[in-house]
Amino acid sequence: MARLSVRSSDIRPSPVRDMLNVSQRPGMISFAGGLPSPETFAGLDLPPPPRDLLQYGPTEGEPALRARIARDLAALGLDTEADRVMVLSGSQQGIDLAAKLVVDAGTTLAVESPAYLAALQVFRFYGARFGIIDRSSPGAGWGEAPPSMAYVIPTFQNPSGHCWTADERAAMAAACRASDVILFEDDPYRDLVYEPCERRPACAGMTGGSWIYQGSFSKTVAPGLRLGYLTASPDLFPLLVQLKQAADLHTNRLSQWMVLQYLNDPGRAERMDQVAALYRRKRDAFADALTRHLGNNASWSLPPGGLFFWLTLAEGTDVERLLKRSVERGVLFTPGSHFLAEGGASPTIRLNFSLADPEAAERGLAILAELLDD
Repeated sequence: MARLSVRSSDIRPSPVRDMLNVSQRPGMISFAGGLPSPETFAGLDLPPPPRDLLQYGPTEGEPALRARIARDLAALGLDTEADRVMVLSGSQQGIDLAAKLVVDAGTTLAVESPAYLAALQVFRFYGARFGIIDRSSPGAGWGEAPPSMAYVIPTFQNPSGHCWTADERAAMAAACRASDVILFEDDPYRDLVYEPCERRPACAGMTGGSWIYQGSFSKTVAPGLRLGYLTASPDLFPLLVQLKQAADLHTNRLSQWMVLQYLNDPGRAERMDQVAALYRRKRDAFADALTRHLGNNASWSLPPGGLFFWLTLAEGTDVERLLKRSVERGVLFTPGSHFLAEGGASPTIRLNFSLADPEAAERGLAILAELLDD
């Protein structure tokens, strides 16, 4: 029998990737993944790319793209510059690099609960243990054994959709600075904003501390390009570059060139306004359908941005059984238990509103209502 690493014994499949396969079944109405609407994908009329992009490139990314990203990040209040920006093969790679940098078996990380399930999957794979963040007092309980890193999504959090207040962001940064905890801020949804909300990065308050901030072009350009980016404090950035060198040498250069054309497009701001308006209409139509069909069976808050509704069902609801029956009826969603760092059952579900058209969403929610009434 092949001799594998100890770590490989704890490999688990991603529940969302498994659900993506189920969503490909004909007629399936999927509320499960975080898939943006194909209507929003950037459709640029691009000239042929330069031939030198077919050669190997720098690990950190294309210089022109890094400079453009750095200008945008500096405008958000982050202490960064082009030589501390790295282009990633999707923001999921940033999570993997941060985990490789920080996590040994038994390392404690501070996370939200619920939290982004694909991040939890990576952290668990490297052997992390979790402490749960209290947004009102994020450093409470850290004492003499603070976590090595705090992973947060303050802006339109996945899965809850919550947007942190300015005070919560400042408190998180202050707690991390005081205890020498690395603050890792994941910010893929910040441009998908539908209501006024504080969006200044928490990492903007990390002057003098150790931090990583990352974003993605999957939600604003196209997910198939697999392009994200990160910046980090000077003590961490060179180490993250070396880890990426060992992982994949560099990110796809053609994708980087395409994204740079999008960022430099004079119509970019107008296009993002149109994307936000489209998603706002989808969100509002979804909220109306939720009220009609599930108003007596669930509670939720209207998300001010992002792609998800987070529903709480009646205590004791068997969500896994509900999922099995709903898939049989052609409807897919994500159980909330997948997002809990502490594990266990939960009467919660995450519903994506961006992918299904309004008619399909109406049918799907009506089916969920029938199953819950049963």
